[in-house]
Amino acid sequence: MSDCPGRTDIPAARTLRTLLAVGLLGMLAACTSIESGLQEAADAEAAKTKTAYMPGPSRDPVTFEGAQKGDPQSTIGISQHPKILAAYGGAYNDPELEQTLAAIVGRLATVTDDPNRVYRITVLNSPNVNAFALPGGYVYVTRGLLALANDSAEVAAVIAHEMGHVTANHGIERQRREQAAELAGRVVSEVLDSDSAGRAALARGRLSLASFSRNQELQADALGIRQIGRAGYDAFAAARFLRAMDAYSHFRNASQAENPNLDFLASHPSTPQRIELAENHARQFGAPGTGATDRDRYLTGIEGMLFGDSAVEGYVRGHDFFHPGLGITFRVPEGFVIDNTAEAVLATGPGDTAIRFDGVALPQTTPLRDYITSGWIGGLDPVSIKLERIGELEAVSARAAGGEYVFDVTVIRIGGEVYRFLTAMPTSASGDIQRMAQTVAGSFRLLTPEEKASLKPLRIRIVTAKGGDTVASLSRRIVGIDRKEEMFRLLNDIGANDGVSTGTRYKIVAE
Repeated sequence: MSDCPGRTDIPAARTLRTLLAVGLLGMLAACTSIESGLQEAADAEAAKTKTAYMPGPSRDPVTFEGAQKGDPQSTIGISQHPKILAAYGGAYNDPELEQTLAAIVGRLATVTDDPNRVYRITVLNSPNVNAFALPGGYVYVTRGLLALANDSAEVAAVIAHEMGHVTANHGIERQRREQAAELAGRVVSEVLDSDSAGRAALARGRLSLASFSRNQELQADALGIRQIGRAGYDAFAAARFLRAMDAYSHFRNASQAENPNLDFLASHPSTPQRIELAENHARQFGAPGTGATDRDRYLTGIEGMLFGDSAVEGYVRGHDFFHPGLGITFRVPEGFVIDNTAEAVLATGPGDTAIRFDGVALPQTTPLRDYITSGWIGGLDPVSIKLERIGELEAVSARAAGGEYVFDVTVIRIGGEVYRFLTAMPTSASGDIQRMAQTVAGSFRLLTPEEKASLKPLRIRIVTAKGGDTVASLSRRIVGIDRKEEMFRLLNDIGANDGVSTGTRYKIVAE
């Protein structure tokens, strides 16, 4: 959540889901106005996130090193590394997991085409599913991605793919092309904007960059599959994980429960053609199942790994949000899905309805009515301002309108903090907004000491199927998550018509 009030001017041209995705640059901009630019706001938010989410004693990432020293590309990785940590909640420290990854990376190192390259593998403390690389050998995987993977071969495929980007200097080449595209875009916009030929040239440049990016991914696929095959892993693991990503994509799109700016699918497109190409590369190493998967060793390595949100971010449990540190909770109605991001808690529901919750510091001497009229809400209707009490807490609500949407804003004071609910609906459904806003904001309350003590993070737990166990019976052991059977099948790569096998180990989510 943000820690200072900003201004909200509701853009008419954006859908609610887009507004939610851009976070503080959309409905409730903190400290930085939209006009001040995306980069400045991103850097400010990264700095705040770093302060809030960096873990305790830091450890060196998993590495393997050759003889290369003074790599000029490393300056890019060195400069961007702190920003990556800030954006993704810092590094995730788990000795057992680190040993598992070190074994994978060490095996890949024995067959690398670039033995002098220094690689630094960092596990990011983020539930988002992502992996990427920076020039200079900085490779990142999130714990969300590691939860989705089912064996060492799949993780090796992801890491080798990212190493392929580094080996092929894709980061440097993309940076050059993006700079060229940006320059061409400014020329077209400033000089040729009214000329149809100029607009066509700009469109061609964007298509060329998109095609270049896709070709980079395919090249990294080929390099990565060759590397895992030579390392003795199942070369079909890459195609298998791409299918898992496709299944995850459908699950995510149905729930809208991930930050689209921080996940793997934003930059790693998964298509049937790409899977087919990956399988063709894998056949060079034999039939499926030829190489090692090291599934049991991998499952042992991720046993107990944090799943979903961490304590500093608060916990989502079905339709409830709990924050033990702040000592607060609220509930969204049935049909809504909560997305807990670094900037705010977001929820989307039926009929393109959206809810945003965050908090700001406010002196106790500032009346809430003065705060809500201080200019941070665009399109505010002053007549709609109403003083309220939510339980024993002081609150003020008001209405606003912008573009095709209507908004209810409710602010609630707890000491020197103000918590803000913003409920948004299309104008065509505006008759229900007051009821919806009152239901959500009215559920806000303080946690009891017993409730705070009882809240625990969710973790990956490994269970062994016994005689009589089914997908349904094992799924029921999952806690804190809706759509349990879908999640169980997704985490364990079990098809819709497949079942579990006695004696086989499976992932569930529990405390």
